[in-house]
Amino acid sequence: MEVFSGHPRSPERHPPFGRARERRASLLDLRSAAGQVFLLQVVIVVLLVVAAVVGMVLQASSDALQQGRRESIVAAQTFANAPGTAAALQGRDPTAVLQPRAEAARKRAGVDFIVAMNTQGIRYTYPYPSEIGKKFVGTIAPALQGRTVVEQAGGPPLPAGKGTDVQAVVPVTDAHGKVVGLVSAGITVRNVAALWMPQLPIVLASGAAALVLAMTGTTLVARRLRRQTHGLAPAELAQLYEHHDAVLHSVREGVLITGADGRLLLANDEATRLLGLPADAPGRPIPELGLPEPVMRLLSSPEPVTDEVHPAGDRLLAVNKRPTYPHADRGGSVVTLRDTTELAAVSGRAEVARERLQLLYRAGVGIGTTLDVGRTAQELADVTSPQFADLVTVDLLEAVLRGWEPTAEGWRHLRRAAIGGEQRMMPVYPLGEVITFSAGTPQMRTLQEGRGMLETDLRQAHGWRAQDPERARKALECGLRSLVTVPLRARNVALGVANFYRTVDSPAFGPEDLTFAEELAVRAAVALDNARRFTREHAMAVALQRSLLPRAQPEQDALEVAWRYLPAEAGVGGDWFDVIPLPGARVALVMGDVVGHGLHAAATMGRLRTAVHNFSTLDLPVDEVLGNLDDLVRRMDNEESTGDAADGHEGAGVTGATCLYAVYDPVEGAFTMARAGHPEPVVVRPDGTVACLGVPASAPLGLGGYPFETTEVSLPEGSQLVLYTDGLLENRSHDIDVGMERLRRALGGSGGRTPEETCQAVIDALKPSHCSDDIALLTARTRMFPPSRVAEWDVPSDPAVVPSVRARCRETLRKWGLEETGFATELIVSELVTNAIRYGSPPVGVRLLRGRCLICEVSDGSGTSPRLRRAATLDEGGRGLFLVAQFAERWGTRYTTRGKVIWAEQALHDGTSATPGPAPVDFLLEQFDLDQFDDPGL
Repeated sequence: MEVFSGHPRSPERHPPFGRARERRASLLDLRSAAGQVFLLQVVIVVLLVVAAVVGMVLQASSDALQQGRRESIVAAQTFANAPGTAAALQGRDPTAVLQPRAEAARKRAGVDFIVAMNTQGIRYTYPYPSEIGKKFVGTIAPALQGRTVVEQAGGPPLPAGKGTDVQAVVPVTDAHGKVVGLVSAGITVRNVAALWMPQLPIVLASGAAALVLAMTGTTLVARRLRRQTHGLAPAELAQLYEHHDAVLHSVREGVLITGADGRLLLANDEATRLLGLPADAPGRPIPELGLPEPVMRLLSSPEPVTDEVHPAGDRLLAVNKRPTYPHADRGGSVVTLRDTTELAAVSGRAEVARERLQLLYRAGVGIGTTLDVGRTAQELADVTSPQFADLVTVDLLEAVLRGWEPTAEGWRHLRRAAIGGEQRMMPVYPLGEVITFSAGTPQMRTLQEGRGMLETDLRQAHGWRAQDPERARKALECGLRSLVTVPLRARNVALGVANFYRTVDSPAFGPEDLTFAEELAVRAAVALDNARRFTREHAMAVALQRSLLPRAQPEQDALEVAWRYLPAEAGVGGDWFDVIPLPGARVALVMGDVVGHGLHAAATMGRLRTAVHNFSTLDLPVDEVLGNLDDLVRRMDNEESTGDAADGHEGAGVTGATCLYAVYDPVEGAFTMARAGHPEPVVVRPDGTVACLGVPASAPLGLGGYPFETTEVSLPEGSQLVLYTDGLLENRSHDIDVGMERLRRALGGSGGRTPEETCQAVIDALKPSHCSDDIALLTARTRMFPPSRVAEWDVPSDPAVVPSVRARCRETLRKWGLEETGFATELIVSELVTNAIRYGSPPVGVRLLRGRCLICEVSDGSGTSPRLRRAATLDEGGRGLFLVAQFAERWGTRYTTRGKVIWAEQALHDGTSATPGPAPVDFLLEQFDLDQFDDPGL
């Protein structure tokens, strides 16, 4: 055995049983009453579990120790008194005899060890043979005296393991009663403690169950409290009570709460004051409170009440009553009382003020919905009648209706712009009549003084009656009673007057009504002035744009033309078109579009149209015309972005411009065209088929640096070319592809229509109900010069052939019946051919065209252009072109890919020449000596 140190062995530690898992968060707040109760229950249960475990351990330890004592004594005494034990102890080898017996007895007795020793305490037996022969650890003195010793001691290792054991030591005596040895038996303390360990899970489970029951109960109680207190803590409940009590007794409205049994449960200070309740009123039945009969009947009735007025002494009380539990059969009501004695005096004025505010709101919403002056005036009349006046008339200056700036000179003559009210059959000036007010009328006085005029009784309004006595008499007989007339002024400028009349069926106007009418007039005048300014600007823009667009078709023989132009509803835009006659019976068609609306877009369109006219006068090729337009647009953009241009003005910069330029030659029956970002033209052939010409799309104007592709298309006579702007196709409801398909359908079968009919058919089919963009449409049907009206021939490069050219020209004019033009035409042709031969280069050609005018064209291969100059007296040349300019209506030069063409036109009227008579020729002969002409053939 191990040497016992004097302290008992500590039992081996076992892991705790049934350890609870940690919870993520407590469901109960420990600051609440329920949380605190739950914490107290947890502490109590834990203390009870600990006490039970400690008591069980102590009791089990005591019982085990007593049992161990008994078992060790019995085992020791049994082995000591066993036959042969004493003899073996006295023998020569006690260990050999007693060791097997001791081990067998130990196992049968269920003890941990049985040790036999001599009287000196030397062990003869032990479960571990290595410990035999060593000193016994324990007390043996009393046993040597014949007594039994029971003690706790430590010793060498035992089969049951390390620990403190309970051991008994008994003496072994021989037949004479002499102690010949000792026997000790023991059980370890650990084995003793195992007797109570099975009961520990029961105790812990009971404690856990108690904790669960406590938590469940506390949770249920907490939920019930939360429902009853609406989730408020005790401190919050106390604070809420204090706040409610303070509010209840401080509000200037009486509050009563009655129970289902008809008793008064609560009355605040205001209710006590209004009803004169006694101090002990809460808790008493309502009939015992001595209330007025109407109030007592109202409080006793279960029906709800809303804003009922009941007398209570000298007061008028507005009563509202609602059940305290509207969705349950618990009864009880809440009654509120409000003293309306003072409110009754002002309720009428408040209602009038409310109606006036509503009328002002309706006026703000209903006046000025459009930018039309007449409509805005009628809206003022409609809004204010009959809510404010029985009859309303609005008279405006003529300049305002036309959009002009009003002046004081127009005050005496106003036009009736609107009449409103149910009394329209009154004998007043009719709508649209010009009224001349005299100086004494309220209308003229309000215009001159700039303030409203009130006529409470029209029978006493001498100035009003003097304006038209007969009409005034009939109006008074029909019931007119009073008048308020106010000026319509905006920007300190009078626009007109508004007249408000009331009949005898309505109260007469008062000073408050005059103030209200002036407020209405101020709001209406702003809307009228906005409409006037819009009318002026719109009229100016429309006038500007229409002045820039073609007003009549020019005289030409190549095309039969018709067009339509529809401005946008919101204002004019930049869509434009033109038909420009060119030399050689050719015609240029132009269609363009400037992005934007308003004056800026119209002005930009005018600049572009003027530029196209100038470029066409120079007879530039199609691509060069667009190139020059592109340069112009870029310069315009630079002007807008630099210099002294105002910041943020309307339409700053030409943000986009497109153009299509086409030239038609009726002799060849071909179009030469190009387009800069413009929609592609459509052609309707004589058989009615519709197709696009496939003109390549080039960049819009203003981008710069991009060439413009030119296309030449030959069309049969009678074909119709349709040009348009994107406003015809684009719409908010569909894209341009859908619009293009609709245009094709509208043009289908139009081969037999005139251009005018085609334009109308397209507009009828594609015009939107509301034009958000300008629409420009141009239709041109082609014509061709018949060969009988065209004469052309080549001229050898020899001055000697000039007389033969004149002769051939004279013969052609005779066939055409234009002999009277022979002299002038021969002179023109002779001069032009001579110059071409002398100063130009071959080939030289002559062409005569007979149409509305007689056209003479002389072409050569040179690129130099002749110019008109005044020849001095001694100059040999320089007079030929002067003669051409005098005899021709106009002349000029155009360049071709093979050289140039000098042309001259002579006007024809009814097939005869319009050449001036002899007087101009005589004048020329006086100025020039024909012998000095540079044409050798003259």
